[in-house]
Amino acid sequence: MAGPVRFLSPQEHAVLEAACERCIPATDAHPGARALGVADYIDGLLGAFLVDPPRIWAGGPFSGRHGGEPGFDTYLRLSSLEELAWRTRIEGSQGIPERERLGPVKGWQQEYRDGIAALGADYCDCDGEEQDRRLDALPGFKALCYEHACEGAYGAPEYGGNRGGAGWRAIGFPGDVAPRGYTDAEVSERP
Repeated sequence: MAGPVRFLSPQEHAVLEAACERCIPATDAHPGARALGVADYIDGLLGAFLVDPPRIWAGGPFSGRHGGEPGFDTYLRLSSLEELAWRTRIEGSQGIPERERLGPVKGWQQEYRDGIAALGADYCDCDGEEQDRRLDALPGFKALCYEHACEGAYGAPEYGGNRGGAGWRAIGFPGDVAPRGYTDAEVSERP
């Protein structure tokens, strides 16, 4: 479930939350990124290794939403190769030889810090048009932010976003249904 801010400062979190809301805005039928806790999801991802085990793979096999013993609230340990890959992706290579096998890597933590700084400390105070202009001026950051915003809006709530499954309801997705599964009627109704 959504937890405390883990990696970003409160100011960075506020700017990220505003940027995510521009990517997935609230409408009559959709709660939007802010209400879904998308910035909390991204913050939890960036700070995944600040807790043990890291917040990468939720346990299981069931969430408990449709029966079964809930296991998504605990996180699984990573293999050494998984940890190397995820640390490189999140933290960057940082000059560590095993992380630079294919060259230096700028991690998501630095990409978010740089992108948020480029949006400006006054980003939250700007009108929507100015926020869009600033976000559009950073196409790489906007794409990264949008990708993670979608994950936060529509992924399992245990990762910190999709508060109360509201993202799933907004798009008509029943969420994880294991162990119940889908009925024959539900399967035949899918396009």
